[in-house]
Amino acid sequence: MITVETADNALKSFYLDAVTEALNLKANPLLAQFKRSSADVVGKDVRKLVRIGINAGIGAGSETGDLPSARSGDRVEFVTTLKNLYGTIEISDKAIRASANNEGAFVNLLNDEMESLVKSASLNFGRMLFGNGTGYLSDVSEAKGKQVYVGDIAPFLEGMYVDFIDTLDVAIPEAQNVKITHVDRKNGIIMTEKDCSEYLLEGCLIYMHGSRDYELTGLGALFDEYHDMYGLNRTEFPSIRPYRMNNVGEISDIKIQKAIDDIEANSGNQINFIVCSLDVKRTLMDYFRKMSIVLPTMEIEGGFKALNFNGIPLVADRFCPASTMYLLNTNDFIIHQLCDWKWLEGEDGKILKQVPGKPVYTATLVKYAELMCTRPNGQGILLDIQTNIE
Repeated sequence: MITVETADNALKSFYLDAVTEALNLKANPLLAQFKRSSADVVGKDVRKLVRIGINAGIGAGSETGDLPSARSGDRVEFVTTLKNLYGTIEISDKAIRASANNEGAFVNLLNDEMESLVKSASLNFGRMLFGNGTGYLSDVSEAKGKQVYVGDIAPFLEGMYVDFIDTLDVAIPEAQNVKITHVDRKNGIIMTEKDCSEYLLEGCLIYMHGSRDYELTGLGALFDEYHDMYGLNRTEFPSIRPYRMNNVGEISDIKIQKAIDDIEANSGNQINFIVCSLDVKRTLMDYFRKMSIVLPTMEIEGGFKALNFNGIPLVADRFCPASTMYLLNTNDFIIHQLCDWKWLEGEDGKILKQVPGKPVYTATLVKYAELMCTRPNGQGILLDIQTNIE
């Protein structure tokens, strides 16, 4: 006999490990490369001591001269706050009762809910990896009825809920928790469930609903030239700034290799992962095709396939900003976490809880974590790449 208690036990016993693996290793090829650790978590913060420069206690001298003094180099502390990451499933009482005497139907019900959760979480966390931690999605260029023209269409997905912020950085009460019903990627238009056009002016901002300033610190924040990095002022610590190549123009293997060489020469770091936008990947493949070169593929952590660029895996990501390529050493990135994914449990130990006043039960996965790069100057970005393949 299938009951709510049976479903509760199944989520605890059979689904948690599988979902954890899927979210950590199968959600996104870049995310799968990062290490996870509970070290350096202090209370609600992540605090990491990072060395700037080299150990100066190395040198040569005369047979009877003084030994080199021990100078370990300067250390700074990177500080950021753990983020609260959630994933919720919903099962109706009717669905549970309908499968009460059919174990196969019950398993299919839970499988469908978990697959939907993993898919949604994968897309959301994939987007966060390239964001700046604020939940910002895009700006508004124009609004007509339920049609909203946006500056960047890449972050938007059907079914997403968003908040609109006015040009004075104040939330628009009439345009909060708005559902996106359709995404027109070709024309850069999102369709909203309700008409908010009378409140939306050019320059209004769009944020993920309820997530403003609560998301993971992604690559957008790491390569931001104007804001602090992990609590440090970039102007005061110029040596921690990532490598940047602006106005790349036509892409070539030589330009990519020059950037890799510059990063390695300036930081001593070795690039082991390349991620770019979809349009850059198409342009790069066309570049090699014209030279009658076919880049081989390779399998990377998580079972993903990547192009092999001189021994370095290269992948394209739908959420990577257009005309952009990142050159990374994934060993420098750590997902600091209090613990891995867990179900939120009530005082009675149950994870399935009835929504007050509704014949529906919900269960919520939670993880308290933050992404940090311990060697920002060992990472690079190529911007304004000219793309020629639609």
